[in-house]
Amino acid sequence: MNDVTSRKLGGSLIERAAQIYDFNAELRARSPQPPVTASAPLPRVAPVAEAPLVPDSYAEVSPPGDVAVVDRAMLTTNGLLVPGAPVGALAEEFRLVKRHLMVTARTLRQKDATRARTILVCSAKPNDGKTYCALNLAISMAAEREVEVILIDADFAKPDVMNRLGLADGLGLLDVLADPTIDIETCVVRTDIPQLSVLPAGTKSHDDTELLGSARTAAIISALLAADPRRVLIFDSPPVLAASPAAVLAHHAGQTVLVVRADRTVESDLREAVALLSGCEDIQLLLNAVTYAPGGRRFGSYYGQEDSK
Repeated sequence: MNDVTSRKLGGSLIERAAQIYDFNAELRARSPQPPVTASAPLPRVAPVAEAPLVPDSYAEVSPPGDVAVVDRAMLTTNGLLVPGAPVGALAEEFRLVKRHLMVTARTLRQKDATRARTILVCSAKPNDGKTYCALNLAISMAAEREVEVILIDADFAKPDVMNRLGLADGLGLLDVLADPTIDIETCVVRTDIPQLSVLPAGTKSHDDTELLGSARTAAIISALLAADPRRVLIFDSPPVLAASPAAVLAHHAGQTVLVVRADRTVESDLREAVALLSGCEDIQLLLNAVTYAPGGRRFGSYYGQEDSK
């Protein structure tokens, strides 16, 4: 296994994925820097726990006039986190996931402050739950006090972010990439979930990968992040082995979360996906659809228990 497996791991979804797959050789070969992990990240420098993810001072962007109302019933139907609902197992798991990512982002800030605030969520193959995980991660991260999240639907062939939130589609990333006259901020949809906005995929194009590979992509990402230093961008991309945009987006991401479907995703697919995502130096696995044995560790019930007398 990788370099963290000699230590006792706590058991988050990221850590449990790390215990199953061994990517030590591939990941070490990428860079002379300390080995990047495909699991729970370890600080590569002295930890700075008190440092915020974004600067303390910032200029507020002009608030949009319209606020889109997220369908809470649809969130429940889709098994997603519902803001304001009682804390359960899912909320606790994604609290741990986002904490790993935010700690790593603080470390990455010292090298590349822009990429530190970009996260790519993908999977090796379809139906592994990457959109489900991207949505839950975005909702969980938006609950942080000093973060503004933009969830970007970059699964151009099968966009589903807006649908799962119960929101209407509109102009999005592909439209802005194709037409330089469109202001990216006019396409960002502010939701009634505090600190969460979404950017639709946009109008489908046969040239989606080429548009994404253009210099304009970096300019758009820089513009989004410069508009508000609190912003964190989360990209929901197509499966790595099914469509090429994920490999292109990896070059813009500070961290990549590769979703692993428990008992279904095979190691050979993951190794191939990791190789295609080589543009990102920090790849972590996220275990999805875990089946818990009776009596096994499971978050959530603690919040509903009364203190024993």
